[in-house]
Amino acid sequence: MISARGGRHGRWRAALLALPLAGCTPALVPPAAPVPPPAQAPRVVDNADFHLSGAIEQGGLAMGIVPPGTSALLLDGIPIGHAADGRFIVAFDRDAPPVARIEARLADGAILRRSLAVSPRGWQIESLPTLPRGTTPTPEFLARRKVELEQIAAARAVDTGSGGWRQRFIWPVIGRISGVFGSQRIYAGEPGAYHSGVDVARPTGTPIVAPADGVVILAAAAPFTLEGNLLMIDHGMGLNSAFLHLSRIDVKVGQAVRQGELLGAIGMTGRATGPHMHWAIKWRDARIDPAPIAGAMGE
Repeated sequence: MISARGGRHGRWRAALLALPLAGCTPALVPPAAPVPPPAQAPRVVDNADFHLSGAIEQGGLAMGIVPPGTSALLLDGIPIGHAADGRFIVAFDRDAPPVARIEARLADGAILRRSLAVSPRGWQIESLPTLPRGTTPTPEFLARRKVELEQIAAARAVDTGSGGWRQRFIWPVIGRISGVFGSQRIYAGEPGAYHSGVDVARPTGTPIVAPADGVVILAAAAPFTLEGNLLMIDHGMGLNSAFLHLSRIDVKVGQAVRQGELLGAIGMTGRATGPHMHWAIKWRDARIDPAPIAGAMGE
């Protein structure tokens, strides 16, 4: 008996009995987290009014006003931005698909959107079934061209905050239109690059002026392989002008220019068959037609 054989063993047994057996003590279960209420789907409004005006067509440019309370504006899912007063521009590439969607996201989470029917245009297509497209570029040309394209891309990435995009554009020079936007040649069944601007033929040295306010983002220090003396102007909101084949450039990178201010002079530098001004306009990645933006010559 324990009491008869010693107190030490009794105390040891009592201590063992006081220890909890493994697996017998109930596990502590944390309180369940509160179940959040189901998220409400954002309010979606179709056929919203964006007050669009302009050319909703291939190669066209339109201006609009965002709905009140807009915090973000998107075209086909890509943010495009808008000014503090709600105004914005959208443009459509020469090969834009037939439908685009513009969407405004409001501060309260609502989504206002509108589908835009982009009208097709008939382009001037010339088929040359027996003429090959051209020779294969040399490695030297490709290496030089890569550097030039990088300069052009870097210039287009600059946002100067210019407000020239708000203005009605004017023609940089008045003369005979010798090349239209969007025209294309088919060489022995193989499409060549389409004409990305409008050409105005005038003698070498004829001055050209700024079609709208802007800031110079590229002024070639030496002629590019194709563009020759290349000048680029940022008009703000992703819209920029490029002037090719100039005989001289009279402005510098970073310089602010006003509509009608002298930029340079017509020439035939680069790949050109005669003196003319090639004027190209791009909005973000969309190449657009300068002619309808500037309107009829002489207006």
